[in-house]
Amino acid sequence: MSLPSVIAISGSLTAPSRTRNLVDHIAAAIARARPVALRTYDLVEIGPQIAPLVGRAGIGAEAAAVYHAIESADLLVVGSPIYKASYSGLLKHLFDLVHPNALRGVPVILSATGGSDRHALALEHQFRPLFGFFNAVTVGTTVYAVEADIGKSGKIRNPDLNARIDRVADEALHLLAGRASPRVAA
Repeated sequence: MSLPSVIAISGSLTAPSRTRNLVDHIAAAIARARPVALRTYDLVEIGPQIAPLVGRAGIGAEAAAVYHAIESADLLVVGSPIYKASYSGLLKHLFDLVHPNALRGVPVILSATGGSDRHALALEHQFRPLFGFFNAVTVGTTVYAVEADIGKSGKIRNPDLNARIDRVADEALHLLAGRASPRVAA
């Protein structure tokens, strides 16, 4: 039997980034708890292939591979820095071109980084509705981090954030286990 496919997406437009570090920590917590086939995409790298797209017809092989990975994932980990109370525009554009039925029933972990705690509710008011459109199953716990939580080296400084990451990984794996079987790529 194949391993469940976990696709992690960092919606940051800079590198290195706290968002990428946060997404990596969440993905690592999942991989420590259960063997998975993990792949991470970073918009700072794939953005040039995604940004000019107005549709999926005639897209390049690299962009097509990203969409195939997202649409065939068993579990998604999505993170973005908060810009003006929402996720990055390029992250939204990425998901604008995902097939509307592709994520039905797929567990999605929502995570974000921001400059202050004031932006934490963007996960509820912006991220959750986006994935609700797809009929994905957003994990109940979300993960939000500010600059003080993650050092420049990427090390998590806040033990409460580590505990929350472990909690969200556990919740996501519980949802994944509740699915009949890992999805078969089309």
